[in-house]
Amino acid sequence: MGRSTLADHKNATSIRVGLIVNPIAGMGGSVGLKGTDGDLALQARALGARPVTPARTRAFLAALEGRESTIRWLIAPGPMGADHVSLRGSRVVGQLSEAQTRAEDTRRIARLMVQEGIDLLVFVGGDGTARDIFDAVGTQVPVVGVPAGVKVYSGVFALSPRAAAEMVRAFADGAGVTEAEVLDIDEEAFRAGRLEAHLYGYLLVPDVPPQLQPSKEGTRATPDTVANREDIATAMVELMKPDTLYLLGPGTTVKAVADELGVPKTLLGIDAVYDRQVVAMDLNEQQILELLKVYPQREIVVTPLGGNGFLFGRGNKPFTPAVIRQVGREHILVIATEGKIRQVGHLRVDTGDPEVDALLQGYIEVLIGYHYYRVVKVVAT
Repeated sequence: MGRSTLADHKNATSIRVGLIVNPIAGMGGSVGLKGTDGDLALQARALGARPVTPARTRAFLAALEGRESTIRWLIAPGPMGADHVSLRGSRVVGQLSEAQTRAEDTRRIARLMVQEGIDLLVFVGGDGTARDIFDAVGTQVPVVGVPAGVKVYSGVFALSPRAAAEMVRAFADGAGVTEAEVLDIDEEAFRAGRLEAHLYGYLLVPDVPPQLQPSKEGTRATPDTVANREDIATAMVELMKPDTLYLLGPGTTVKAVADELGVPKTLLGIDAVYDRQVVAMDLNEQQILELLKVYPQREIVVTPLGGNGFLFGRGNKPFTPAVIRQVGREHILVIATEGKIRQVGHLRVDTGDPEVDALLQGYIEVLIGYHYYRVVKVVAT
């Protein structure tokens, strides 16, 4: 059966939607790994990582309640979909030959779904999954990415599972489509603490800008930006209190604080500093929680992600809901260059815990210069 044309869905009473879940996506985040590719999935499990895609899938589907009559679901088998969802009138597409799923399973099942005539393909995963989808279907069918991976920098992802549901609703109601970037993250560089992203290709996505995540943008190291970071770092170090544990998040602006202190910094990880000395580096969730038992006074220093303004939920997964609850909103220090704040407008959170997201919402002071602040809105996606 051939796929419906893009124009057909605007006049249809129902649409066919494929659903593919990457069961290992995101597992490495809380345990401080830089992904779950290859043997890292086994390492993540050994460190106590728990699957995150089932909950993200359920949150996405829960936000679609009331649209059962307008969507006909084609679902991937086993842990790639059918194990996690029970949708009336759904049909399983494809088979898995092994319990351990592989990238080729994603590509093969995506092709089968296109052959079955889907109008839209929803996938739950990260940048690696997005690349597999691109390799399989290209621009043959629009897609919606439900963010769940350790690396979620591409522009094909919704802001959150709820936002992904809104994109599906809009598409079912006749929204058009647009191209969005799929980024290729250099895995070796990423594990070495460098974010090197290159354009891999484009996928079609429903044209619903308010729900779509802007792709990650690097901050150009202009003289003004470097000087701005140095001013922020100088002020931040002057503000540091004795007998307080500082959990320094990822990013070049936070690294400038470490440089001002004269201590090393994991660029894409979380480090702990106490009395201006590093006490631990590249921490995972459990290691942070252990430190919080020892140090009663603690602060998180974090900078938003360039391009999309995520404060928590992207790029700093060891800052889990449990960690944020224990530290408290009043002990979260946000720093960012003036250019980044102008670019992102407001800050976003998507921790996976609605209560923690609600706790973080509102307005927060952001240090954007030498003892110079701007009050910025934080929204839950």
